[in-house]
Amino acid sequence: MLSSMLHDAKRIWVPAVTMGVLLVVWELVVRVGLVPNFLLPSPTQVVAAFIEDFPLLMGHAVATLGEAALGLVIGVAVGFVAAVLMDRFELVGLALDPLITLSQTVPTVAIAPLLVLWFGYGILPKVLLVALTTFFPITVSLFSGFKSVDKDLIDLMRTMRATEGQIFWHVKLPAAAEEFFSGLRISATYAIVGAVIAEWLGGFSGLGVYMTRVRKSFGYDRMFACIALISICSLGLMRLVDLAEYLCLPWKRAERK
Repeated sequence: MLSSMLHDAKRIWVPAVTMGVLLVVWELVVRVGLVPNFLLPSPTQVVAAFIEDFPLLMGHAVATLGEAALGLVIGVAVGFVAAVLMDRFELVGLALDPLITLSQTVPTVAIAPLLVLWFGYGILPKVLLVALTTFFPITVSLFSGFKSVDKDLIDLMRTMRATEGQIFWHVKLPAAAEEFFSGLRISATYAIVGAVIAEWLGGFSGLGVYMTRVRKSFGYDRMFACIALISICSLGLMRLVDLAEYLCLPWKRAERK
């Protein structure tokens, strides 16, 4: 019990101390003039800018989070269906595997302008870009999880006259659940980044739009404040995924006790 508590405490204070040291070094480097202040604002300046623009940042964050959440839901749904079809039908797997891999070789910044050109400056191109960037981890992780199921267990289910649907629901899906949440954790981080990249190229609200505006006015302290908020949003989504995994996988809860 004591060793477990010490281990949990170590997981908290070691990253906290590391981050604190980095922030102190950053502050000193700027204050002593090793890096010009107009190029790199100090952490205290970033915090001041964050506080000053807090209402504006929150308004833009709501827009970005809405785009990211909607795109993530679509990407997860498409990835789930694709993985199931690839596992169920070999020809579908052979057909989709190279296409899915190819879709990830195209840089996001190259796709975003095309989506804006085709669908305008509204929410649709942002949501589509998020969906395109988030479906790949889901598809790959789920498909890998389905294929890792013990063949003897599947054969046992078939000898008990289980249907393919029953095998999928009672064997394959639980076996692939951990891989699914691993892919979802990656997709959650991609969602925020994809939405911001799409907003860079045009839009009316969002953290990417905010960054574009402050960059043009050389407000680098505000840019860093926005970057910090983007990181916070990404970490928040990842923690929500961790919570969903904790609630949906009872055997994981048992392992943590």
